[in-house]
Amino acid sequence: MDATSSVEDRVTGVPAQLQALLARLDIDPPSVAHPAVHSVEDALPYWAALEGAHTKNLFLKDAKGALFLVTLPMDRKVDMKALAPMIGAKRLSFGSAELMESCLGTRPGALGPLSLVADPGHAVRFAIDAALLAAGRVTCHPMDNTATLSLSVEELKRVLAAIGVEPLMITFPD
Repeated sequence: MDATSSVEDRVTGVPAQLQALLARLDIDPPSVAHPAVHSVEDALPYWAALEGAHTKNLFLKDAKGALFLVTLPMDRKVDMKALAPMIGAKRLSFGSAELMESCLGTRPGALGPLSLVADPGHAVRFAIDAALLAAGRVTCHPMDNTATLSLSVEELKRVLAAIGVEPLMITFPD
């Protein structure tokens, strides 16, 4: 990465709160700016320029109203009935766009682990596929779907620790 430009100089749309956290943690990840993407398929051509395990993210709620952000490898097939007990939930459904925006300050298409920066009250529980933590790098949106960052797993762990999030590791059978 060019030592004279920070992620906020290279990529527009990174919320100030996230910029400040990354700067405080001295994290300046490789990034790519791109047109707005709303699905993994839309993003694939742009992600080719970034090293890392590419992700998909699910904003879920259970029958009791508990909220979850689940981050998975982009190609992971998910059985919601099987996922529920893995994250300590019952009967999962997708949370609404309005609920996601109110809890995580993120619109559909821009969701990812960095969205947890906007949840200081920890209303949303975070679960991540253990396969991602075994990767060297993980890509994610910076709360905006016009950019993608490539964080090392250690950088991601530092961000989560700084915001007080202890991820739940989930492992899927092969």
